[in-house]
Amino acid sequence: MFNFKETLQASVSSAWLVLKLIIPLYILADLLLYYDVLKTISFLFEPITDLLDLPKEAALGIAAGMLFNLYAAIAFLAPLELSAYQWTILATFLGVAHSLVVESAVMKKIGISYTYSFVLRISMAFIAVIPIFYMPKELFDAQVAVNESIAKIIYTDVFELLQNSFYNASILSIKVIILVTVIIFLMSYLKSTKMMQNYQKKVNTSFSIMAGLILGITYGAGILIHESKTGNLNRVDLFYIATFLMICHSVVEDVLLFVIFGANGWIVITIRLLMASVFSYILVKMYKKFMEKKC
Repeated sequence: MFNFKETLQASVSSAWLVLKLIIPLYILADLLLYYDVLKTISFLFEPITDLLDLPKEAALGIAAGMLFNLYAAIAFLAPLELSAYQWTILATFLGVAHSLVVESAVMKKIGISYTYSFVLRISMAFIAVIPIFYMPKELFDAQVAVNESIAKIIYTDVFELLQNSFYNASILSIKVIILVTVIIFLMSYLKSTKMMQNYQKKVNTSFSIMAGLILGITYGAGILIHESKTGNLNRVDLFYIATFLMICHSVVEDVLLFVIFGANGWIVITIRLLMASVFSYILVKMYKKFMEKKC
């Protein structure tokens, strides 16, 4: 039977766990960008540009994307006049390996270690771009857009930055609360119906994956936290879903950010979905064998 009060409490609890991570880390990322900390370490990312067939100037954008978020990456990459082929590589690589600090912290809340998160996403990002190197160049003939509206925001002082950063973090937090609440209510209602009770495990897994695919890890994790706390997903299920989503999530918003610059969105989405399906299956098989030996 559907219980409104319990569902509301569960949704608020799940959202709160994610929010405690979002606001401080969001502000910290903006502060590091404001003080140009990336410029002092961007040289560490230059070997990545060589492996990805990109100009060394792209190192700063890659660093911003991997450590912070895709919007920061775009701000640094937009002025470089990259080709559609190069934008497709960046969309695929950074689509898998971005916001590593924040999203790994979120994954930690459902029991996925920082080491596994970082190693999985970085290694999968490099593997994902390999097919692009062998694709016909005709697939990347799209006209590259020059979007002047995306640029690094300049603040007059650190207090203006903190004010703007807290505002943006709060807006994101409100979105998290609303989306997580709506989805958890929907899941609870569906699971209370007789038809779905026989397929409860499948419903839990499917909803968690779809939430992450469409909304991203930050939003999808709220659903996973709720499901793990209620015991609807076991450790293997959580490992599988987390692995899948770390390789392929937020396929609409993240991909469109690069498509406006000429990236081939169909290639990016296809590669990430295939990678997530194949490698999550393989890694879960390995995880099960490890758990059996451990027991």
